[in-house]
Amino acid sequence: MRQIYVGGGWTPSSSREAVEVVNPATEEIVDRVPAGSAADVETAVAAARAAFPSWAAAEPAERAALLGTAAGLLRDRAREIAATIATDMGAPLPLALKVQTLMPAEVLASYADLAKRYDFDGGRVGNSLIVREPVGVVGAITPWNYPLHQVVCKVAPALAAGCTVVLKPSEVAPLAAYAFADILHEVGLPPGVFNMVSGHGPVVGEAVAAHPGVDMVSFTGSTGAGRRVAALAAGTVKRVALELGGKSANIVLPGADLEKAVKNGVAGAYLNSGQTCSALTRMLVHWDQYDEAVRLAVEAAAKYVPGDPFAEGTRLGPLVSAAQRDRVVGYLNRGQEEGARLVLGGTGNPMGRGYYVEPAVFAGVSPGMAVEQEEIFGPVLSIIPFGTEDEAVEIANGTPYGLSGAVWAGTEEEGLAVARRLRTGQVAVNGGRFNPMAPFGGYKQSGVGREMGEFGLEEFLETKAIQL
Repeated sequence: MRQIYVGGGWTPSSSREAVEVVNPATEEIVDRVPAGSAADVETAVAAARAAFPSWAAAEPAERAALLGTAAGLLRDRAREIAATIATDMGAPLPLALKVQTLMPAEVLASYADLAKRYDFDGGRVGNSLIVREPVGVVGAITPWNYPLHQVVCKVAPALAAGCTVVLKPSEVAPLAAYAFADILHEVGLPPGVFNMVSGHGPVVGEAVAAHPGVDMVSFTGSTGAGRRVAALAAGTVKRVALELGGKSANIVLPGADLEKAVKNGVAGAYLNSGQTCSALTRMLVHWDQYDEAVRLAVEAAAKYVPGDPFAEGTRLGPLVSAAQRDRVVGYLNRGQEEGARLVLGGTGNPMGRGYYVEPAVFAGVSPGMAVEQEEIFGPVLSIIPFGTEDEAVEIANGTPYGLSGAVWAGTEEEGLAVARRLRTGQVAVNGGRFNPMAPFGGYKQSGVGREMGEFGLEEFLETKAIQL
């Protein structure tokens, strides 16, 4: 069994319990990691607190150099780590390489660059000097769907800011986090600057969130779990950053390139087998084009054939676990019970073994249905008709979430006007590509705070005024 990483080295967990890591494509056990304990968290926090003063006082260029070296090692090992992610999380290998590994390497390198050029002494206001200082010890709790990217999006800016870190990776797909810990160890981070305790959320995650020695907790996961983290953190009034669920709308306005919008929208719904918090799971189309949009969506979705993550041409890997597959199948049944039409897909397992579902498309979806309101986290697209632009905006804004979205229009100006009306943290207009340097985060129950770029760095900084 693997170990936890505390105080600059690998060490046994105080718990003798293990978490079995399962390959979701084969249902075979591929590894075991410690089911860590509250005592492990106590040890990790103590190490992080001891390391904080010297790391916070280090020159930003010193921190930047270590992060830059780590980014280079991550690029060098990208294929190996991508294979690891394809194994324990189930992402098709090209996706595991390009999105799940090389993009985190790009983000890590960006924080190495930002640490060198960011103005931590923010200038003067009257007779006051404004300085930006690290918040302290950061507890980072990360999910399984992007098991390296989400680690990097928290650990990299925290380290760049001068914070020390206690990471709790997902126990469902933890192996990429272990590979990243090896990289940080190899670059020579001072002992205690980075620590990692694997295990279950109700034990390790809750101990991190509630610990009085943790100054900030940054969490990515479900909205329900985020509420629990915030409640635990409130006991010590620590800073909380939450990146939570989503039910993002893809509005296709009259005048848009319908075929392109639908094809792009299906891809945005099915990315990572739909296990993406910002997935475009609701497609809103004008009544005049609705039937054609459904036809085009079914045609595009049918090309997402489930398969082995390592097989050439696989576009849909398995869902991450049996529990996740059961959840998605439950929504497929519930959608039909509520009157939506399942025009593509079904509830059977197309591969026989593994946690697979077929790509699914619902037509005849009305606002308020469960499949229109609730995050499913699988390759399920709901297509919703609208009559006016105002109605489309109302439907798009009509869920508890506000993480992402898209607008397709005849002109960029028309699309931008609608994008400004959406209560969501990020919007793509006419296929605008994802920008890993732009701020990412949610409105409403999709979270609090931002990740990526300068905004992500500033989440881990305190502001001090020194009167002179």
